[in-house]
This record gives sequence, structure tokens and C-alpha cells, in this order.
Amino acid sequence: MNGHPNSAGHSDAEPFDGAVDDELVHTHRNAPNADPACLYGLIGDVARAGSEGTETNAVAIAANFMAYLSCAVGRGVYLPIGNTRHHARLFCLHIGRSGRGRKGDAVSLVLRIDQALRAMDDTFAPQIHRGGLSTREGLAALIHDGYRQGRQDVPAIEDKRLWVVESEFANVLHQGRRDGNTLSAALRDCWDGVDLKPATKSNRLYASDPHVCLSGAISPGELTSLMSTRELTNGFANRFLMIWAERSRILPFPKETPQAMVDHLARRTLEVLTFVHAGRHDEREHLRMELSPQAQWRYAQLYRGELHDGIDDGAIGTLLERRAPMLLRLAMLMALTDMQARIDVPHIDAAMAWIRHATASVRFVFISAAEEAKLAEVLELASRVLAFLHERGQATRSQISAECFRGKVPKARIDACLEHLLASTPPKVTVQ
Repeated sequence: MNGHPNSAGHSDAEPFDGAVDDELVHTHRNAPNADPACLYGLIGDVARAGSEGTETNAVAIAANFMAYLSCAVGRGVYLPIGNTRHHARLFCLHIGRSGRGRKGDAVSLVLRIDQALRAMDDTFAPQIHRGGLSTREGLAALIHDGYRQGRQDVPAIEDKRLWVVESEFANVLHQGRRDGNTLSAALRDCWDGVDLKPATKSNRLYASDPHVCLSGAISPGELTSLMSTRELTNGFANRFLMIWAERSRILPFPKETPQAMVDHLARRTLEVLTFVHAGRHDEREHLRMELSPQAQWRYAQLYRGELHDGIDDGAIGTLLERRAPMLLRLAMLMALTDMQARIDVPHIDAAMAWIRHATASVRFVFISAAEEAKLAEVLELASRVLAFLHERGQATRSQISAECFRGKVPKARIDACLEHLLASTPPKVTVQ
């Protein structure tokens, strides 16, 4: 085995002197808790206002507000990375048990802020759809480019911003299971910003330059039972920022957020939307964002490390594949709430706090405690192999077993850690 020259590194962990005893593997864990760094700027102020005196989790409110704000800013704001132009477009999925997630309450303050915003200037508010999605054609009809119906020309919808609120996201997963249904493919196109074209020759509904954002809510049982292998592997699931959030306290009589506070938050939202010229619906990509040199260094550090390390090569790895572009979209939003077109280190760090919470949420929902302990062991063994190869340059399989692990780690576990290193992108070790 050869250690990859760009990937080998020393492990700071204590020496591993044997296999993990299965009886010592933790079978219980705490539900994931988000870092307070998630509640940045205006996003945090909205979240705290909605959770104060209520049972609603501030993180769930923040996630819904981010989805709304990412929709409202529109396609005018973009961040070029290579040949890709990223827009601040988010799909958020709130996961929580029925009755404990307070999923309906988590979106209600955002809807009140939207109402107040419309009263101030409705040109800045996006279209909101709460009636449920069923087909690609139904989605395209909400932001269509115009069509002919009989002898009448139906004019195009100029504002392509659409915030979809799916309080029963299980319905979307049910639709995706029907033969011939192309809704999940259409949502993938919307996340990418690709034009929605007719799926059949008889249909003439087009929607160009869509800017669709989605707030969904689902229970963990529904998510794991309805999410098919196809949705896990075709890139549908990993386009969602999945966050676990349940009620933060028990209050028989929760308080309503004062209207004065709602109006204040709506005014601050309007300031952000005015800064990005969100009311200019006919213009595309008129505000270019950039990363400061310090933010570039911080993002590069995360990109080479945490964003690609520490995930397995199966379903969980697939679910977390889009963490890097999601981080950039979140950082764009954080910077815009400060009304600046330059992304700085605090914006990257706040966005990364969300990525970490989403990662913990995915692990909590999709991996059992025993499986998570085994994955942690594979990562620990892999770190030790890399450190060993970094010192030796190369080693045989038996030398790794005898010298790196002193013959105390079973063959199956060494195989698992070597497979993990070989399956990394790029591979961290090579076989000669």
C-alpha cells in the first residue's frame, strides 16, 4: 500500500490497542443539537423572535426563513465558482416526530413576515404555493412562460420566484413512487436552476430560469420508509438541507410574536431585498458575489478536509455529497443579510454550522447507534493507517496488520478501513 501524497496525515488520537468490544458500543445517543452559530444576523433574529415564549425550535424557524429568503432574493444574485454560477437557492427539510416537531408552527412566523412585507411593497415578495405538488407539469404551470389555450394566449408569469411549502413532504415522496411521475426530476432541475421543459410532446408548458425554493416537513419514520433507493442515489435527497428539530420546551399557552416585531423583521427583510434589487424580475444575474481572500482560504480548508472526510461510501455518503455547494449557498445568504456582496469568514463559519447540523441530523435519522459506532471505528483505523504510511511510504497488508495495529485488529475491520481509503475521492491510498 502507498499513502496518497496529498492526503496522508498524522493522527492525534490515542493509540488503538484492539478491536472495539461490541458490548461497549453505545446503543443510545442524544438527538442532534444545532450550534448557536447557525442563528446568524437577521436569520437568527427571526428564529429567536419566533421561538421566544413558544414551543417552536428556533433552528426550524431559521431553516424555513432561509428557504423563504433564498427564494425572495431571486436569480439576480450569483456567485461564480469555476464555470458554475451558484444562486442562493435552498431546499430545506425539517425532520421531527409528529406532535413534537412543531412543523406547522415553524413556518407560521415566516408567513406573517411575508404578509407584512407584501403590505409594504408586494413587488419584493415571491409567489408562495402551499397546495401540494403532484407533477412536473403542475410545477411548471406555476411559473410558466406563457402558452396558447384554444384561441387565447395566456401571458407568461414574469416573476419566476416560487416558495413551495410542503407541510406533508411524504406526499412528494409518494408521488415519486408512481410510474411515469417526473416530479422528483423536476425538483432536481429546479435546485440546479435548469429550465423546466415538457416531459411529453402533447404538453406545451415551459418554465425558463426557475427560481424555486422549498420548505418541507416530515417525520423520521416516514422519511426512512418512503425514501427509495432511487431517490437516495439519483441526487434528489442530497439536494435537501435536512435538519432535525423538535420542540424546545413544553408550554400549554405559547405566546404570539407581537405584530410590531413582525413588522420590524419585515422591514429588515425588505432592506435586504432592496439591496439585491429583488423587485427587478426581468433581470438575471446583475449582482455578482465574491469570497474575500480570507474566506477563500477558509472554504478551501473545509473543502479539502471536513466537507469530504468522515463520511462512508454508502447511502450516508450519497446523502451528504452536495455539502460543498450547499455551504456556498448558505454563505451567500449570510452575507446578504449583512447587505454586502462579499462573503467573509464569519459567513463561511455560520454556513458550516448548518452543514454540521445537517450532517448530524442525517446520521441520526439514517444510521443506527451501533452502525455509527462502527463507522467511527473505521475512520479511526483509517487515520492510523494514513499516519503509518506517511512515515513508511509504503507497506504490505501484513505489515499494516502486524506493525500498525500490533496484530490486535481483526482482518475484517482492517479490510473495511482500507476499502474506505481506496474508495475516497481521490483515493487516499493506492494498491501496487
